[in-house]
Amino acid sequence: MFKRITILLTLAAASILTSPAADPTATRYSWAQCAGSLMPYPAREQLTLPDSLTAVYIDHVGRHGARFPASPKYTMTMKETLMRADSLGTITTAGHRLLKLCNDVIELSHNNWGALDSLGKSEQRDIASRMFLNFPNLFRDTRISAISSYAPRCVMSMYEFTHQLDRLNNNIEITTNAGRVNSPLLRPFDTDTEYIEWRKEDAQKPVYDSYIETFIPAEPLKRVLGAAYPFPEDWRQLALCEYYVLAGMSAMGRPVDPSYYFTLDEYNALWSCFNLRQYLVRTATTLSTVPADITSPLVLDIIESLQRAAEGKNNVTANLRFGHAETLMPLLSQLHIPGCYYMTNYFDTVRQHWKDFYVVPMAANIQFVLLKSESGKHYVMTLLNEEPVNLIPNDNRTLLPVSEAIKYMTHCLPLHLQP
Repeated sequence: MFKRITILLTLAAASILTSPAADPTATRYSWAQCAGSLMPYPAREQLTLPDSLTAVYIDHVGRHGARFPASPKYTMTMKETLMRADSLGTITTAGHRLLKLCNDVIELSHNNWGALDSLGKSEQRDIASRMFLNFPNLFRDTRISAISSYAPRCVMSMYEFTHQLDRLNNNIEITTNAGRVNSPLLRPFDTDTEYIEWRKEDAQKPVYDSYIETFIPAEPLKRVLGAAYPFPEDWRQLALCEYYVLAGMSAMGRPVDPSYYFTLDEYNALWSCFNLRQYLVRTATTLSTVPADITSPLVLDIIESLQRAAEGKNNVTANLRFGHAETLMPLLSQLHIPGCYYMTNYFDTVRQHWKDFYVVPMAANIQFVLLKSESGKHYVMTLLNEEPVNLIPNDNRTLLPVSEAIKYMTHCLPLHLQP
């Protein structure tokens, strides 16, 4: 199967190389969008609810906010390569500029690699403020629960969020919990044995390798290292390092102009490689549904919480959960949220249909809001990054009777977990 998929991808790519203008899968996303999952959280407005509905419960699953680079790996690799180009006399003016940028990133990130930055803190406070304004009765002398993964950027996201709620009403009783005890819900990619074994098999590698061999351009590297630089066999990995360093600058609160280093087409191509990698290892695909199935415990927990709240048995009005992009991507895929789930054997089309900047920008979140009508009926509204989406595919309703929402979410689970 992998051989057939690779051949299809290669044939499609061959036609692209011979006639770029005819490429039906080409994208022209903006400079900001091509930062992908490193893109800061998009601007949002306050939500308007019908007067006839009152929120009685909310379940929020969020990614940490904008952060410093997760590790020095890409920045150090790029710096060392640029320094070699400098010693060989091939480095360009753009290369000197990028070398200075790498040094600035290393200095700014010292003792802060992966840490939430000021932008990330602001993102969480803003989301909390809008939640407070959208659903005020949920935070009027009530109790809420918040949990996070053990990663410091997630813990800090939880505290920034809950601290903002407390500032708005310090009569709220807030319980917070962080640590590895929450990993089955928020870091299942670390605990699910089937997924861990699947990752070791690396079955998606032929598809990914075929894609990057076809689509990664060499020109951006030549632009900084010089055409005479002795490029290694794995130069495509260097090209991804260059992309990652520059794409992550906005998340540090220090945006740069990527057009100095890339054309928009090159930036789209490099983004698509990172995008495909996340799609293949973090969502349900035609290769495997294992990456999405790992969030089944979280889906079950959300279902049970909604059911208890509808029955008036919940002792909190909000469950707030703070994890990672790797928490949300499989969750949104398992629930088939529009734009977050895509099945294909033509992997060069992924970039058109599954876009990480839409699915998991910094501080990305999904919210399940339980609403009560004047007649006493309960409905569920689903918000992706604070905007209403239809939970059930091909069903345009953004408000579902709670029984329908629970039934649908239950059917999204693997068969052995369904009643």
